[in-house]
Amino acid sequence: MAPRSLTITGLLICATIGAGLVIRFAHIGLPAFIVKYGGSMLWALLFYWIISALWPAGRVVPAALFTAALTAAIEFFKLVHVPALDAFRLTLPGILLLGRVFSYSDIAAYWLAIAIGVRIDSWIRPRIEIRGRA
Repeated sequence: MAPRSLTITGLLICATIGAGLVIRFAHIGLPAFIVKYGGSMLWALLFYWIISALWPAGRVVPAALFTAALTAAIEFFKLVHVPALDAFRLTLPGILLLGRVFSYSDIAAYWLAIAIGVRIDSWIRPRIEIRGRA
């Protein structure tokens, strides 16, 4: 697959950030389940859009696997507690980047979002035909 255009990538990133902020902070009456897991899924999807845009040759599966490992590692990092890190986790950037409470179900939500991202990505990216020479 060919790389995504920078315009499409920028739009995907902005839309994902916007949707994530609305779900988590707009208080628009969404069910708690949607707020919790929708925000988590959009967080992981944002990582996928960024990493897959940087991955060489438009290879979405390795980018997805790397993103899945990275998001799980960040989730496990929530089990590390030191005063400075816990204080950072109480700030808005800390909440948005790291979160506060470890959850296995968040990892499942991340991986589901990444899988959805791969599906969307494979639909968006143009195909490059490679023709063998005789």
